[in-house]
Amino acid sequence: MSSLPKAVLYYAPDSVWSAVARLAIEEKGYGADEIDYRIVDADKGENYDLTFLRLNAKATLPTLLVPYENSLTEDVESRYKALTDAKSIVEFLDKSRSALSRTHTTSSAPAPSLTPATIEATTTCKVIIEEILHHEIANPDTLLYVNARDDASLKVLAKEVLPALQKQEQVISGYLARTADESVRVSEKVKGLWAARLEEIRAVLAVMVDAETPATELDENKKAIRDEFFRTAHRAWEVSLREVLTQLSKEVVGPFTLGDQISIADLHLAGWLARVVKLVGGTGSDSGETVAKRLEGRVGYTLVRDFKTEQGRRENVEAEQTKIGAFWDGMRERASWRKIYGAGLF
Repeated sequence: MSSLPKAVLYYAPDSVWSAVARLAIEEKGYGADEIDYRIVDADKGENYDLTFLRLNAKATLPTLLVPYENSLTEDVESRYKALTDAKSIVEFLDKSRSALSRTHTTSSAPAPSLTPATIEATTTCKVIIEEILHHEIANPDTLLYVNARDDASLKVLAKEVLPALQKQEQVISGYLARTADESVRVSEKVKGLWAARLEEIRAVLAVMVDAETPATELDENKKAIRDEFFRTAHRAWEVSLREVLTQLSKEVVGPFTLGDQISIADLHLAGWLARVVKLVGGTGSDSGETVAKRLEGRVGYTLVRDFKTEQGRRENVEAEQTKIGAFWDGMRERASWRKIYGAGLF
C-alpha cells in the first residue's frame, strides 16, 4: 500500500483556503497516511518560486496534486494533475472517499457525503461558496491588509504584516532581477505574475512603512495615500463585509448552512469566518454570541437574531441567536475544527 502513489497537499499553515482543504480531509475521514503534506511558506514567497510554479502556474494555495486513476498501480508510472483552488479540491476530496468509492483507503472512519443531494441545496451551496465567500468583496486577505480605521490601529496592523510583506518584496524582486540579467530564463507569463504580485505588495507597503509617522508629519502625497487607504478600509469593513454578513444571514439555514447536516459550504464558511473573527479580536473559545457582538462592533451593524434551535421551534420560543453565531457554536465543537484551529485562529 505504501508504494502506491498518493495525493499531495501543498498548503500554508495560516492560509484561509488551505484550512478549508484541511477541514475537508478531516471531515471525510481520510487516514493519516493517505495524503502527503508539504508546507509552502507564503510569507517568504515560496509559492512564487519556480519549483512551485511548475506545479501551479497561478501560485495559489492550497494546491492538491492527485494521481490519475489509471496510474494507481505499482506497475504503472504515476502521473499527476494539480487542483489549484479550494473549491475544486474540496469537491475532489468529497467524491474520492465515499461509501461507494474508497480508492486505496486505509481509514475505517465514516465517509459522509458533503455534497447536497437536492437541486435546491446545491444551489444554496453554490451561492454561499461562489457568489458570497469567494467573491472579491469578501476576500479575507483584503480584510487582513486593510484592518485599520485610524492611525493607532494602522500602527498595530503594520507591525503584524510588514515583516512578511518586506520579505516577499525582497524575494520576488530577486526573481525579477535574475531574469533581467538572464541568469534565469522564464516565460513572459511568469515575469508578469511576479511583476503583478510585486506591484500589489508595494501598494500595501506604501502605507505600512510610514505607519509610525503621525498624519500631521506626512507630506501631501503620503497623506493622500493614507487617506485613500482608510477609505478603502471603510468600504471593505463597514460596507462590503456588512453586505456579506447580510447575505449569509439570508442564505444560511442554521445551525449549519443547510440545516443540521454539514456540507461543503460549511467548510468554506468555517475557514473564512475564522479569519474574520480573528481580525476583530476574537478567539476560538469565544461563544457564537460573543463572535456576533465582535462583528457587530467592527462593522457598525446589528445582525438579525432569527435562528431558533429545534427545541425553540417546538416550544415556540422567540429567536435569540444570529445564524452566524449558531454556525460558530456548531463548528467549534467538531473534531475537524479542533484539529485545525486547536492552537488558535489564523
